[in-house]
Amino acid sequence: MKRAILLSALLLSQFGTSQLLTTNGQKIINDKGENIQLRGLGLGGWMLQEGYMLKTADFAGPQYKIKEKIAELVGEDGMNDFYKAYLKNGITKQDIDFLAKAGFNSIRLPMHYNLYTLPIEKEPVKGQNTWLEEGFKMTDDLLKWCADNKIYLILDLHAAPGGQGNDVNISDNDKSKPSLWESEENQKKTIALWKKLAERYKNEPWIGGYDLINEPNINFTGKNPNGTDEMSNAPLWKLQKEITEAIRQVDKKHIIIIEGNGWGNNYNGLIPLWDNNMVFSFHKYWNYNNDETLKFALELREKHNIPIWLGETGENSNVWFTELIRLLDKHNIGYAFWPMKKIDNIAGITNVKITPEYQKLLDYWKNGGEKPSRDFAYKALMKIADNYKFSNVEIKNDVTDAMFRQTKEESTKPFKNHQAPGRIFASEYDLGRMGSAYSDKDYMNLWVSDPEKRSDWNSGQQMRNDGVDIYLCNDKITNQYYIGKTETGEWLQYTITGKTDKDYTFNIRYSGSKDSKIKIEDASGKQLATATLASTGGNENWKTTSVKGVHLKKGENKIRIVFENDGTNLNYFEVQ
Repeated sequence: MKRAILLSALLLSQFGTSQLLTTNGQKIINDKGENIQLRGLGLGGWMLQEGYMLKTADFAGPQYKIKEKIAELVGEDGMNDFYKAYLKNGITKQDIDFLAKAGFNSIRLPMHYNLYTLPIEKEPVKGQNTWLEEGFKMTDDLLKWCADNKIYLILDLHAAPGGQGNDVNISDNDKSKPSLWESEENQKKTIALWKKLAERYKNEPWIGGYDLINEPNINFTGKNPNGTDEMSNAPLWKLQKEITEAIRQVDKKHIIIIEGNGWGNNYNGLIPLWDNNMVFSFHKYWNYNNDETLKFALELREKHNIPIWLGETGENSNVWFTELIRLLDKHNIGYAFWPMKKIDNIAGITNVKITPEYQKLLDYWKNGGEKPSRDFAYKALMKIADNYKFSNVEIKNDVTDAMFRQTKEESTKPFKNHQAPGRIFASEYDLGRMGSAYSDKDYMNLWVSDPEKRSDWNSGQQMRNDGVDIYLCNDKITNQYYIGKTETGEWLQYTITGKTDKDYTFNIRYSGSKDSKIKIEDASGKQLATATLASTGGNENWKTTSVKGVHLKKGENKIRIVFENDGTNLNYFEVQ
């Protein structure tokens, strides 16, 4: 009895000095009563892969199909080796340390159930649950790294047993097997998994909450296959209530997060709330960042007097990110951006670099032809797995700058320490908001609410996530990139430190299929020089022209290159 009392007192003491989250009306608060706005990132692509993240979407979207393609080349053992390395490298303590340093205070973990338990068809005894240590160990490690950094870990069942919807990619749904909604066994396994997780983490203060089912998308009675027109959603509410009841048998402390149908946003038919420590999650992609797009979620919050959380968003430009976060801050709504890592990624905080060898595998899978040898394919796959290590990814400072600094201030920062004299590559313009660091006419994707406005913002999909169009460059001197698809009136700003107060010569390396002009101005709009750029005969035919008498003062100068015509491509300018 004494031991039990001491243990209970110890747990109360732990929670009393921790930052355990709970709900208070429409707010999420810690145990000190302080409002907590979750500023998070979803670890998409780690425990569960979607085809677009590995560039296999054209021929293998769900994870099970990706695994089939890999096994076709390297066998089951080779495929298992790849996934072992992939999971080991995908998220490490270094990643979480980086996220905390960047400013994130929470992590959303998209879990695949098959790392924690067997599929129902593989259970040795029908109706029973075999528990796998791999998923729990990965979660334990991640939780420790989060706790070390004092950031919250939100558990998200991203791939439920059988799959929770008709969008097969997001939940690894194999249509040849019964779905979550078609199988009582899958539902029981889902409930049991959540109870097991809650039992394991019930006394962990840095668990931020339990996100029960990611993006349900199913037509129970409606015509839309993804459930956007469902009016009752009765099976969805029933299952989430049953999961909650199972969790509450072992854990009465942590927040329960529920999601609606239609990828999380359809809350029609919601039954009376069944728990007093609950949060509504909604997801937001590709629409405007204004109060109207939040109206349904704000009304849910007001009607039920419980918090709302933007559990998943992203895959857009820096402008969109900054605008969205400013909107969410205004309404005290937390968020989790998506995803952490993917191959050839400009719209995230890290980029996994593709290799020529992996591209050869992609080409074979898509187009056929000569089959790569097992040895070649194995080495290519293991190299890609190695590229997922934090030490090997490319950090996208422009994205984190847009998510944090640019949400608070309009000032610009140098992308790099540019000196005069010296060479300045065009793609290394300042960090900052559009209108402060650059101006571009296509700068976000709005295709859901305005299909005619669908655009690629950075059409070249290289290097940076602003509206500026950056392409791979073939010039003899290059940092690999050039600025292209320029339009009249667009401009780029550079911070240059002059060693002396004097007139400089700008040697401008450019290309274009027609004659054009540019202006060189300071940040106030004062014209410093103009240059006429004669046609070079094509986008990749590079020439240099010189402009004399550009005055720079000693110390910091902010100068702008203004495009007076469409179609000028810019590689670099040399200041002498």
